[in-house]
Amino acid sequence: MKHVHGGNIYTYKNCLDFSANCNPLGTPESVKQAVRDSLDHLKDYPQVGYAPLKEAIAAYEDVKPENIICGNGAAELVFSLCHALKPKKALIPVPTFAEYEQALESVGAEVEHVLLKEEDEFRVQDSFIDWLHKDLDMVFLCNPNNPTGILTDREFLFRLLRVCREMGIFLVVDECFQDFIREPGQYSLKAQLPRYHNLFLLKAFTKRYAMAGVRLGYGITENEELLEKMTQATQPWNISIPAQAAGIAALGEVEYVERARKLIFAESEYLSEELYKLGMTVFPSQANYLFFKGPDDLFEICVGQNVLIRDCSNYPGLGKGFYRVAVRTHEENERLIQAIHDGLMEARKKTQEEEGEE
Repeated sequence: MKHVHGGNIYTYKNCLDFSANCNPLGTPESVKQAVRDSLDHLKDYPQVGYAPLKEAIAAYEDVKPENIICGNGAAELVFSLCHALKPKKALIPVPTFAEYEQALESVGAEVEHVLLKEEDEFRVQDSFIDWLHKDLDMVFLCNPNNPTGILTDREFLFRLLRVCREMGIFLVVDECFQDFIREPGQYSLKAQLPRYHNLFLLKAFTKRYAMAGVRLGYGITENEELLEKMTQATQPWNISIPAQAAGIAALGEVEYVERARKLIFAESEYLSEELYKLGMTVFPSQANYLFFKGPDDLFEICVGQNVLIRDCSNYPGLGKGFYRVAVRTHEENERLIQAIHDGLMEARKKTQEEEGEE
């Protein structure tokens, strides 16, 4: 499967981008200013160990700085984690974020899949536990999942943690989208880190602060041996001076994040209702994006209306007709709905004209 991502505004120019799931309020001005202020230091190497950034993250997350590792986006941490542990066999539910499997395959790991089913709304079922076995070295789980936005139950996560520890399996939980769910404290496993040294949590600045172009993510674990191995598997100076400055500034944007959360909660309901009215099958996403099923050619229809949505057909476990759209501002969301409506009407009219000619 091709590693295609959202946010390809370079190929699809002049399109309003709903394919990348970033904060709809855009990058905070304080972050932009921090990047501008950092430009005078471009002649210098970044600070090895990025202590100021780690201290700022630690204060934000209420963890110790020594339990944090930063990366050039969360994706780099997925790769450095796999290169540090070198798992021989791993398990992932599908569909999910493609980089897990790509990173696993880069170290020669055999990847087993658990297919999430449409009739179950692509939820991770209790039977997922039955797929665990002692030959497994690693399990990846995205919560809420990408691209479906479906949350995995808290009690199931605790059970999964326990079984993984009993079997000697390392569990990686991607919590990058939990900033935009209603009760993140009910789903994060951060409080379990002291008890489970087989647990690694992934986080990112990308979505929370609309900083995709900066590339900055971090991981949290109390497994000091693992952090040392990951550091050895990562190139030095992987966090640029502008990225560190942007990250420190972003962590102070508390009110901005809360405004975005309220906007997303309201607009998710609006988008879901409007997509349903247009005949789409909308799944119960809890993230800052919606996952739905529609016509096989809807991606092309939307591009024709200068709107870019995420065609999810390249995700393992999905086929044509599955899509993901970011939740944006109300005006932008109205434009998306209008574009889909107009595009579908034009497509139907064209089909009727072609049938008439026959």
